[in-house]
Amino acid sequence: MVTRVTPKTGIDTTKVWTKISKLAITLLLLILFPASVATANRRVGAIEPLILNSFKELLNQLPPADEETPVLVQSLSQTTQENILVLKGKKLLEELPPMADNTLEVEFFSVPPQVIRQGFQVYLNGQRINLPWQQWLVGTSVRTGISDVGAMQTLGIEMLNSKDFTQQPIRWFSKPRSTSVVFPSQVSGAYRYLDITDFAKTAGWQLQVHGDKLYISSMPARVKAIRQGRQPWGNRIVLDLDRPTFWQVNDRRTEGVITVAASADPSLVKGFNALEAAKIQGPEDVAPISVGAPMDKPVIRLESHQNQTRLRVDFPKGKRLRVFTLPNPFRLVIDLRPDAMVRKNILWAPGIQWRQQLISLKDTSFPVVWLEVNPKSHRLRLRPIGSNATTQVGTAPLIKAAQWWQASAAINAGFFNRNNQLPLGAIRRDSRWLSGPILNRGAIAWNDRGHFKLGRLSLTETLVTSNRKRLPVLFVNSGYVKAGIARYTPAFGPTYTPLIDHEIIVVVQNNSVTHLLPGGLAGQQAFPIPPNGYLVTLRANSTAVHDLSIGTQVRIEGSTFPADFNGYPHILGGGPLLLQDRKIVLDGKSEQFSDAFIQQSAPRSAIGTTANGRLIIAAFHHSHTRRGPTLRETAQLMQKLGAINALNLDGGSSTGLYLGGQLLDRSPYTAAPVNNGLGIFFTPVP
Repeated sequence: MVTRVTPKTGIDTTKVWTKISKLAITLLLLILFPASVATANRRVGAIEPLILNSFKELLNQLPPADEETPVLVQSLSQTTQENILVLKGKKLLEELPPMADNTLEVEFFSVPPQVIRQGFQVYLNGQRINLPWQQWLVGTSVRTGISDVGAMQTLGIEMLNSKDFTQQPIRWFSKPRSTSVVFPSQVSGAYRYLDITDFAKTAGWQLQVHGDKLYISSMPARVKAIRQGRQPWGNRIVLDLDRPTFWQVNDRRTEGVITVAASADPSLVKGFNALEAAKIQGPEDVAPISVGAPMDKPVIRLESHQNQTRLRVDFPKGKRLRVFTLPNPFRLVIDLRPDAMVRKNILWAPGIQWRQQLISLKDTSFPVVWLEVNPKSHRLRLRPIGSNATTQVGTAPLIKAAQWWQASAAINAGFFNRNNQLPLGAIRRDSRWLSGPILNRGAIAWNDRGHFKLGRLSLTETLVTSNRKRLPVLFVNSGYVKAGIARYTPAFGPTYTPLIDHEIIVVVQNNSVTHLLPGGLAGQQAFPIPPNGYLVTLRANSTAVHDLSIGTQVRIEGSTFPADFNGYPHILGGGPLLLQDRKIVLDGKSEQFSDAFIQQSAPRSAIGTTANGRLIIAAFHHSHTRRGPTLRETAQLMQKLGAINALNLDGGSSTGLYLGGQLLDRSPYTAAPVNNGLGIFFTPVP
């Protein structure tokens, strides 16, 4: 349905709009102060429809819009593609000043539609893709939706800036800056779904559901020609197509793979394959940066098989891919340029804003992708997430971990040992230490009221025996190894395997020592952790065993430093600490990071808070001149994002920012598995 609101002479619109304004104020007061409605002995549910009907009656009094008058508001329902025009003399939304920090946010929620089918596999012209989808009822109409970020990455849909999470403008083989299609969208569980029902009819897509699988098929397309050209900023490759079609980009380390659902003439394939023999590049545990030799022209290799054409493009040094579509004639444009990132500002859900752009520092610019989160939204929850729900041992791709935990958004978090896959830093969830802090490194703590604390964190634990001996516990559920005493609780997992040779394992149950066991060689034997106690391990500290004979009663005393960290149920460690109270407080030495780590340039993940209480989680990648920002540059970049407190997280190949089922900042082919992360959970009101 297209709604047009346009003033016209011949009617006193001032009076009409005055009535609407008064009713709008009345509606807002009813929402903000429901108690006053109860006092008047009238139900909100009975009043609200009356007000909405009044709105409708007043709007119906307005004259029809002139055909030549620009449309102010458009919404796609039964229609398929509409022009979004800019009103002359009015500022664009992007040009308006930002809202004040004390601006009141009012969230409106509707009853979620009835979901009738859903699944996680889509067959796109016969090719299986992991992509969440749903079908729901609107009246008697069956609507089909697919995950928005997944649709962007698998169908080739370009998601445009949006300030309404229920409406997502997109571009797909349409004119830039003048024409877009608006998909209705809804957040359900961990995903945001785009309603493609009407658009599919216009685009000629066939939608079919068999069990938990959605099948999307389109008319066969053909690549008519491939052209190359040199631009001042880099290289351009253009595929001329006979019709719009699906396409995907796989952005690897030194190679981009563009897959198009279209056949290519054998002469095209033969011509391009003569340039260079095909090189197959597998997943790499490295940062996604271009390290190829300088080239004036990219090397292109072409494959075509069963209505699918694949281009492999070697990146010229310092260049990345920007791919977009154009109509009349239909073209897929592939640019290789240093400033490839496209700016985005999308309200993805209430309280979750997706941002990305190039941010300049001195003589270079870094591509930055970040989420700005309102932690005080009653619909959001933040929790540490791990690679395994039952143990702190292990790693998994961030995508897999976030999907398993059903998080809407996530970022990799703390450090870990890649050899034994154990955490190296603080992880606390629901007031339980899954892994204790180490080396007085930086950490972030929070609660469900939206309060945060960032600082350097230590945990002091003491094992107090019945004979008044006080034995310091250095680490809790940690993969960090040092001579002394460490403790492993059921929160660590069902078992503990010694990390060094000849540890002594002390079994404590119901606050009493029940067993003393030799640990043997490192990594050889797993010792069960009692559910009603814990294990104490003595590393190169055999003298303490005399104070822990079988039958000895023990208790644990512990506290954090600073002490106010104790009051937060959730904590994640990283380091170094970057910002405190707007100042750069970087001190990698005091947090015992190596000189090489402190000085290197690398992809980075970071987390911070703003002056108005928002949370920022961000991923920073390479510029066109080097591998990524230094720690100091990361602090400066966080300042530019608006953070007043900030913490560096694990980076390099671990860096990853997840939203709605996909990584936003990099190809999953270049992302290494991680041990833990921060999950953001969005659940609609039932």
